[in-house]
Amino acid sequence: MRVHLVTGAGGLVGRAVVARLRARGDRVIGLDRAASGEGEERIVDCDLRDAHRLHQLAYGRGLDSIIHCGAHSGPMVARDNPYDLVAVNVVGTANVMEVARIHRVRRFVNCSSVSVYGSTSAGPVPEDTVLHPSTVYGATKLAAEHLATAYAREHGLDAVSLRLSWVYGPNRTTSCLLRRMIADALGGRPTRVEWGADFHRQYIHADDAAAALVAAVDAPAVARRVYNITGDTYQTLGETAELVRRVLPQADIALAPGKDPGDDVQHRFDISAARQDLGYAPAVTLQEGIAGFAEALRRRSR
Repeated sequence: MRVHLVTGAGGLVGRAVVARLRARGDRVIGLDRAASGEGEERIVDCDLRDAHRLHQLAYGRGLDSIIHCGAHSGPMVARDNPYDLVAVNVVGTANVMEVARIHRVRRFVNCSSVSVYGSTSAGPVPEDTVLHPSTVYGATKLAAEHLATAYAREHGLDAVSLRLSWVYGPNRTTSCLLRRMIADALGGRPTRVEWGADFHRQYIHADDAAAALVAAVDAPAVARRVYNITGDTYQTLGETAELVRRVLPQADIALAPGKDPGDDVQHRFDISAARQDLGYAPAVTLQEGIAGFAEALRRRSR
C-alpha cells in the first residue's frame, strides 16, 4: 500500500485529493491547520510554518509521495497580510520540501497557480511564457515553483508543479463569483456586479484538479517541472452566468462590462503538455459542475 502525505487536506483541492487516494485503497496522512474527522478519515492539525511538527508527522511513515495543497489559496486571501502569505506559501513550502528531501520521497507534487503568469498578451499560453505575477500571492506561488525546480536540480527531489486555474466546487469557502451566483439564485436574491460580462475566467472543478495532481503522482516520470491544468473552458463570466441560468432558471444575474478589478486579464492556457505527459483530461464540464455545486448548496440549506 502506497502512503501519501497531503498538505491542506481540509481545503477545496486537498480534500478532493484525499478522497481520490483513499477511494483506490492508498493510505493518506492528511495535514491541515485545523484537525477534523476520526479514524481513517482523520486530518491531523499542522501549521506549515512548524518544521518540527512536519518532520514528526512524517517520521517512519514510509512516504511514497507528498502532494502539497496547503497554502493561502488565491489572490483574494490574506491580501492585507502579505508577510503571512510569504511565511505560509514560501517558507511553508520549503519546510515541506525539506521533509520530502530528508525522507527520500519518490515524488513531490506542488499545487501552483496560473496567478504566476500575471496578465497575458495572447493565447494559447504555454508553460514557458515569461512570467509577471501582479500580486504577492502570485509571486509566492512562483517562488514555490522555483524552489521545487531548484530542489530537483540540486538535491534530486523529483518535484513537479501544477498551475491550476480558478478552482470551484461544493467545498469552496473563499470568495467566488460563481458560488455567489448559484447561492443567490437558490436564495431568491438577484446578483448584480459592476464588471465581468465580457471578462474571461477559466474554471476547473476540484475533482479535475485532484485528478491531475494524482496523475502527477502516478506518472512513471515527468518530462517537465511545470504543467498548466485547467478545465479547458475559456469563456466570459457573462457566458458562465448563462450556464447558471440553464441550471437554475430562477437566477436573476446582471453583469456590467469590464474586467475584474482584482484579477489579471488572461488568455486560454495550453494544457497539451499535461494531456500528453500525465494523461490528464478534464472530466467535469462547467455546466455539470454548476449543477453539482447547486445541489450541494441546496442540501446544506435544508
